[in-house]
Amino acid sequence: MTRHDYRFLDRLRVRWAEVDMQEIVFNGHYLMYIDTAVGGYWRAIALPYQEVMHRLGGDLFVRKSTLEYFASAGYDDVLDIGVRCERIGNSSLLFRTGVFRADELLVEGELVYVFADPAAKAPKPVPPELRATLLGFEAGEDMVEVRVGAWSELGHEAGAIRAEVFIEEQKIPAEMEWDSADASCVHAVAYNRLGMPVGTGRLLEHVPGVAKIGRMAVRRALRGSRVGRSVLDALMQAARERGDREVILHAQMSAEPFYRRAGFHQRGPVFDEAGIAHVEMVRLL
Repeated sequence: MTRHDYRFLDRLRVRWAEVDMQEIVFNGHYLMYIDTAVGGYWRAIALPYQEVMHRLGGDLFVRKSTLEYFASAGYDDVLDIGVRCERIGNSSLLFRTGVFRADELLVEGELVYVFADPAAKAPKPVPPELRATLLGFEAGEDMVEVRVGAWSELGHEAGAIRAEVFIEEQKIPAEMEWDSADASCVHAVAYNRLGMPVGTGRLLEHVPGVAKIGRMAVRRALRGSRVGRSVLDALMQAARERGDREVILHAQMSAEPFYRRAGFHQRGPVFDEAGIAHVEMVRLL
């Protein structure tokens, strides 16, 4: 298989500690690279792994892992680890993996998992919703659906995500998180293929013709996937449809690269908001 056969690729850079006395990556580390990439694959399909497995009443156990070595990586090489769900049986899943340096295949792997009861360790059929999610991803389908609507429709799930991210994780006081604007804003909530809410944001009118996006939040396990971008795109589309010509937002500095990739640019100096460094960013619609 070539790198183009993989819809998902996870990038890493070889560290000094991973190189052995032969000055190449120690053979066992490739399995660690692949296992790390499998975690990224679950983010790409918008499934928070532990929560999903608990919900499905099972877990995935490795039955077999094999690696075939073609060439070696060295210190500071940039590698892309491809992961592909190649076959789903009754209770088993086969993942094909590849370790690439540019287009050169260095190592190819095969992982066989069994879906099983975590207590009894007895195999169970792969749940239909998990099967459909994996097959849908490999077929190129979107992994999230974004619904746009009023607080009365989406507030319960949007509020739960915001409480988890802003109040519990970032320690923003609850009285600063909730305001009267929620009732009049346009809200967006992203749902994964199992119907779980995983990201949210809101849109309000800043001044006539200028929209303001805020309260953008994605559950921690899924950051780095396309959940946030899907929410952002849905809110910008809602702004276009009502005739806005420009959109602004206050970005946390840690999220500034995310918004820059979406076409926003900084306007003005860094400022403090709720004890966190922010910057105003703007984009024409």
